[in-house]
Order: sequence, then structure tokens, then C-alpha cells
Amino acid sequence: MNDALTRKWRLILGGQAEGTGVALEGNDLRIDAALEALYDSERKGNLGPSSPNVNRWLGDIRTFFPSSVVQVMQQDALQRLNLTQMLFEKETLETVEADVELVATLMTLSRVIPDKTKDTARQVVRKVVEELMLKLASRTQQAITGSLNKSIRNRRPRHQEINWHATILKNLKHYQPDYQTIIPETRIGYGRKRSSLKDVVLCIDQSGSMGTSVVYSGIFGAVMASIPAIKTRMIVFDTAVADLTEELSDPVELLFGVQLGGGTDIHAALRYCAQIITRPLDTVLVLITDLYEGGNLQEMRRKATELVAAGMQFIVLLALNDQGAPSYDHSNAQFFSNLGVPVFACTPDKFPDLMAAALSKQDIGLWAAKEELVLKK
Repeated sequence: MNDALTRKWRLILGGQAEGTGVALEGNDLRIDAALEALYDSERKGNLGPSSPNVNRWLGDIRTFFPSSVVQVMQQDALQRLNLTQMLFEKETLETVEADVELVATLMTLSRVIPDKTKDTARQVVRKVVEELMLKLASRTQQAITGSLNKSIRNRRPRHQEINWHATILKNLKHYQPDYQTIIPETRIGYGRKRSSLKDVVLCIDQSGSMGTSVVYSGIFGAVMASIPAIKTRMIVFDTAVADLTEELSDPVELLFGVQLGGGTDIHAALRYCAQIITRPLDTVLVLITDLYEGGNLQEMRRKATELVAAGMQFIVLLALNDQGAPSYDHSNAQFFSNLGVPVFACTPDKFPDLMAAALSKQDIGLWAAKEELVLKK
């Protein structure tokens, strides 16, 4: 066995009796110590409670492992060693690798994070939010705006509603050389100008298992709120319902306004949505939840039936993240499916196209099937 392969197996198996027994030196010792502190913690005593130990460990894993591996190891540390306390230290937060999972953890801890650490926690959240906005905003705006433009284009616009670029292209064949002008025989416009052409309601379960879905929902909600043709509302719920629409202009504050954890009352959330929806035929309601109802099940189903009957575009997402559908209530999923409501998990990269399809009143079940997002029974 060559030296490189021996080294690899030594780092994988560790240096105990069941390991290879190979001695390490230099940086390999630090790599081995970082792995041992996390994955051999029951035997070796873990990272210890002190901030310097944790910060040294965070610095080592950032030095020796790629970012994607660092994020996995950080999440393993939080779960295996119960190191949520490490996020209460300003120095630790400044060292930690920021990602969506970390933001979800900070949201869960937001009520107990010490005052001295809250500003740093917000900086961490803002960094992740800004990166996601940069990645997702342009595509979301293009997909949704393009869909709306197509759906509302008309051939008899008022003067102030004329799309001059499209009109000129349509009438190039009517160019008059003598007058050096085009006769706009066919005029193309974008319909009546009004404050919003469509309404979108994001209704999001903020129970602990939905953490990353809430993060992505907040980002997409903020992006859609910046599109004048859409009126976007964001509702979060556990056993109570909170309307965070006014916070959409600042997604960081919005996310800190979410309290992850607690029970789930989908019926109360749907009842609130029914009260704020004034144009059901022009509304897309996206319910993001694992469908475990802790409230009144029969009333929840009755309210869902009423909302569907009102004519709105109703979609249930079991998750909005890169991990796929979590554990969910199969009975309620089947109930919504029987109502004609599409039920599936959606990844963030597909969400802009999903909203574009919904706003143009496409069959979302067919769209999801084409994208291979249909829930497997």
C-alpha cells in the first residue's frame, strides 16, 4: 500500500486499535485532531466548553477542508455535540462558515442570543442573504416579469399603455420612406396600469423542521415584493399567525422576526389567508409546510376546500430547499392532491419558474411533472 493511500485510511479510521496504527506528523496531526474532536467525541472528550478551543477548531477545519465540507462539519458539531452555545460568542460567529443552515440555526436561537452577539449574528445573516439575493433576484424578476408581460399583452392599448418597442417591431413592414416613419397599424400594449396585476401569498410553516424553507421563502418574498406588478404578502405560522409583509423590504429583519419551533396550526393560517385575499382569481397562494396539522384537522380541510373553490391558484410545497421533501403527513398530502392542489417539494433554482408558471395560470401539476418534482406516492 502506497504512502498516500495509507495516510488516507489512517485519517479515515483514526489512530485507535481499530485504526491503521500509522503515525502522523505536521498538518496531518491537526487534521486528525479536528476530525477526532468531532467524530470521536464520545471517547476523547470533544471540543470542550471554552471559546478558544471552539475557535481554534473552526479555524482548523476552514484551513484544511473545502467550504462544502466545512459546512457539513459545522452542522455535525451542532447536532452531535450540542454546540449551539458556541454561537453565543462573538468570536465564534466571526469565524464560522455562513450558510443557509447556519441562518436557520440563528433564527431558532434568535430569542436567546445575548445582546453582545446579536449585531454579529445579524451580520452573518445579512452576508448569506445578500449572497442569495445576488444569486436568485435577477432570475426571479426576469421569469416573473416575463410571464406577466405575456399574460397581459393586448392589441388595443391606450396611448400611455403602448409597448413602443414591440409595436415598432410589429409594424416595420408599414415603414413609409417618404415620411421616414412607421404607421402603427397594430399597436401592442401591456394592459391596464394598476398597482398590481397579480397577488401572491406565501404562507409558511415556521416549525423547526422548516428552517431552510423559511430562509428561502423570505428571500423570494423580498424579491417578489420589489416587482411592482405583484402584490406579495408573507404569512408565517406555528400555533399563532404573524403577517410579516411589512418586513419584506428588509429580509434580514424579516428572518429575525421569525421564531422557528413550536406547534403547527395550518387551519388558523388558512383562515387568515382567506381574510386577506380579495382577488382570488388573480391570486397565487403558496402554502409551505410538512402538513402535520396540530390544530383542527377537519376545519383545516374545510377551509382548504373553500379556498380552492374560490378559484385561486393553490400550491402546497412540502419544502423549499436543496434537501428535498422531509417527513410529511401523507394523509393530508393525499387530501390536497384530491382537491386538485399540486403537492411537491421544490428546490430554490426551480422556484422562479414555478411562480412564473403559476402567475400565467399554467397547470402546475403538469409543470411539476415535467420538472420531475411531482410527489412520489
